Amino acid sequence: MKPIRLRADVLAGLTTSFALLPECIAFALVAHLNPLMGLYGAFIICTLTALFGGRPGMVSGAAGSMAVVIVALVVQHGVQYLLATVLLGGLIMMVFGLLRLGKLVRMVPHPVMLGFVNGLAIIIALAQLEHFKNGEDWLSGTPLYLMTGLVLLTMAIVYILPRLTRAVPPALVAILGVGLLVYLCGLPTRTLGDMAHIAGGLPTFALPDIPWTWETLGIIAPYAILMALVGLLETLLTLNLTDEITETRGYPDRECVALGAANMVSGAFGGMGGCAMIGQTVINLSSGGRGRLSGVVAGVLILLFILFLSPLIERIPLAALVGVMFVVSQQTFAWASLRVLNKVPFNDVLVIIAVTTITVFTDLATAVLCGIIIAALNFAWQQARELYADEHLEADGSKLYRLHGTLFFASTTPFLNQFDPANDPARVTLDCRHLSFVDYSAIAALKTLRERYEKAGKHLQVFHLSERCKKLLKRAGVAHD
Repeated sequence: MKPIRLRADVLAGLTTSFALLPECIAFALVAHLNPLMGLYGAFIICTLTALFGGRPGMVSGAAGSMAVVIVALVVQHGVQYLLATVLLGGLIMMVFGLLRLGKLVRMVPHPVMLGFVNGLAIIIALAQLEHFKNGEDWLSGTPLYLMTGLVLLTMAIVYILPRLTRAVPPALVAILGVGLLVYLCGLPTRTLGDMAHIAGGLPTFALPDIPWTWETLGIIAPYAILMALVGLLETLLTLNLTDEITETRGYPDRECVALGAANMVSGAFGGMGGCAMIGQTVINLSSGGRGRLSGVVAGVLILLFILFLSPLIERIPLAALVGVMFVVSQQTFAWASLRVLNKVPFNDVLVIIAVTTITVFTDLATAVLCGIIIAALNFAWQQARELYADEHLEADGSKLYRLHGTLFFASTTPFLNQFDPANDPARVTLDCRHLSFVDYSAIAALKTLRERYEKAGKHLQVFHLSERCKKLLKRAGVAHD
């Protein structure tokens, strides 16, 4: 590795580690867990996916989307059931990758991707507003003004510094600079230590203390499946985004296997489950992190913070971290999607808005699933509308229908409406040179059409079927000669 690349990855990893801390602590608290569980999960998952995953430069950790999924489980059954769920969820992720199902991410349309990115950008920004509260009450007076001023100062450094020099990551300079200012001036503002104390020891291996029965499996399986689904979705979509930013190609199946293995290790060592974190990934990439080393450095530093550096790290002002995350939110949001709203089809606009809104108010899995369904229905509708027929009488008195388009479940009615068995001549020819048969509905439609002509005492002859169509019809027992 070149010295310049090595230095860039190390600095990017250092910057990313600072951004991981408050997020993982906050997500652990959301899930009613000890903050150290979030940090142990971040260390293990970030390090292992960076070493063995299929997307260098992408950062994984104890993500908020995973935390939301397991809140009810922790409240009802306790931490040990959560750890078992993380183990099972990781196994599901591994199987998904080993079966090479990562390619299914190709089924996610671009408008869904834009909605996903925009929704997570809004979530990142809204999550920072919690730091402007003291308990349940919003800050006011001097604490509010000081917090706001430091946040704006942090953002200004991040935006302005790259115009002066790109030798160091601007987010790192902003965090350290604002932290030093607060320390030297003795400014009374909240620090990372006010969220939680992060001092601790090494994570230790211990299988979850639960009864290993079918009843237990029935409790944890639904949560494990949902956790795996959410984790895989967020990871694969973030991988796609990282591919676009870096203009390189990742390996989704390898990333799924590594993520699953990392979750299993995390569960076995008392850590939370996790997946790719889009905010921290953007920080890493914008700070120059492109190789595996940046993720490894970020993960290892989390452990060092826990073991040795907690007194220093707990002095970092929350305002500095909030300012950086606000910038990340702005950089993550796909502003280009707003500029094209009046230039793309209305259905795509609907998908972008729907996925963004559902992501913010429910969860990522529901949002992506709804987006795919809307896009699929729109595609089916458009394809069904494009089926049409050319018809004309032949010299021998027969009639020729030449069909164009795709015959599938949504277009069978338009297909049958093209024909007039009652008034057509005794011999009718159907030319399928430009017609594609897709599913069983298409076969059933052709069978229905033949029966209508037979009932009218007329003969329908089908020409120019593709070999695939002939096999489909032969398997279904439908004559096509």
